[in-house]
Amino acid sequence: MKLTTRIALAVGASVPVLVLASGWLLVHLVAGDLRAHQDDQLRARATVVAKNAKAYLDVAGTDHPLLEQVRRRRLVNSARDVGVRLTIPGGTISAGPQPDPFPTLPRSAPDPVTVTRDGKDWVVLSLRVGAAKEGTTPNLWLLSPDTAEDELALVRRRVLTGALLAAPLAGVTAWAIAARAVRPLRRLQRRTSGLDPRTNSTRLEHTPSGVAEVDDLAYTVQTVLARYDEQVARTGEALATARAFAATASHELRTPLMSMRTNLDILADHPGLDPEDRVEVLGDLGREHARLLGLLVMLKALAQGDLIEADAFTSLDLAELVDAAVRDLRRTHPDADVSVRAAAEVRVHGWEQGLRSAVDNLLVNAWTHARAEDGVARIEVTLRSSSDPHQPAAVLTVDDHGPGIPSERHEEIFQRFRRGPDSPGSGLGLTLVAQQVALHRGRITVQDRPDRRPGTRFEVRLPAATVRDVEHTLPLLHRDWLTSTVESRGCSE
Repeated sequence: MKLTTRIALAVGASVPVLVLASGWLLVHLVAGDLRAHQDDQLRARATVVAKNAKAYLDVAGTDHPLLEQVRRRRLVNSARDVGVRLTIPGGTISAGPQPDPFPTLPRSAPDPVTVTRDGKDWVVLSLRVGAAKEGTTPNLWLLSPDTAEDELALVRRRVLTGALLAAPLAGVTAWAIAARAVRPLRRLQRRTSGLDPRTNSTRLEHTPSGVAEVDDLAYTVQTVLARYDEQVARTGEALATARAFAATASHELRTPLMSMRTNLDILADHPGLDPEDRVEVLGDLGREHARLLGLLVMLKALAQGDLIEADAFTSLDLAELVDAAVRDLRRTHPDADVSVRAAAEVRVHGWEQGLRSAVDNLLVNAWTHARAEDGVARIEVTLRSSSDPHQPAAVLTVDDHGPGIPSERHEEIFQRFRRGPDSPGSGLGLTLVAQQVALHRGRITVQDRPDRRPGTRFEVRLPAATVRDVEHTLPLLHRDWLTSTVESRGCSE
């Protein structure tokens, strides 16, 4: 059933009810007013009649028959359309409308009361006049037909007629008004009826109609479709990441697995292998195993970075994170000589696991390439807050004393599986660093040491971001570090 029909039926049904309710209240109020007016008229007439009745009683039975006749006529004329009954010595005077047969009248009714005779209501008022004032029995009654009920019956018929006429008129009027009111909603329905996110990429284009409910509904539809697109894109990214993980793992693990297989065959086929050769083979197995494990860990980290969501980001102290990473490097690499200069607190909004992985890989990269002739890897780590008030940021620098990196290779080192000929790593460490910096909307640059000595400086700038910034920016980032090569991602300037 259409909305306009529903509104028309609802109004057509409710308006008569409202009319009847209002009519009942009106009848109740009118009834009170009519009866009060009728009683007031009877009291006013009683004042005149009582005065004439007293005058008549004063001369009744005296030797003034002419005066008695005049005053009796005056008494009857003063009643007009009101019935009068006056008891006098030796009889009763009646005039005006009277119920027939005459009912039993109340002994005392100083205020108007209603009596019923043969189905007809009469309003009665009794008084004591003349000599009867000294007694207890009234001798004057005024009777008036109760016309209020007839007038009320007329009002009831009018109310009922109005209710019956209001039903169709209200329904038709409501239908016409509703049809015009829902016109923007129908236009919105026509525009959305052809939208199917599974078959086409067309999306709702809505011009504000001025109707708040319609505009809110259109905004909701646009939001739902936008979120659907985001989820479809994220699902596609997840599937691409899964396929890339499988393909990359299959390709990159083939060499170390084949090497391990060869070494295992040597051990199995030559049980009497020379101890020195056995040690060399076992060493190769250990190195290949470490390389295999490191490769899997890096691929997993890259996949996690490509699939991370905004709710994983929290406010954290980067100084504490760097300090923990340095402590772990010193524990796992006793030959590392790391000096740290860090501010007391540098807060950023980020993914703790991702930032920790990025710092760990920067430190391990520096340790790998910074060993001096004495076998000690000297690394300087600095963490500070940017002094620019317009672009507040956390600045992390890692300096090593290695051979340095040629300027033409500053971008190349962030590409997947790019490593030097003597590098023991997987070629994914700096790729992971670049991924995390980009994910946090930061920037990483590769520089020569500022003191002109041999070595390399990695500088990472992470902006101070709010939760709102991250939630609105994260879905817009291209997170395809595992599914495509890293050639130009804006990670450096």
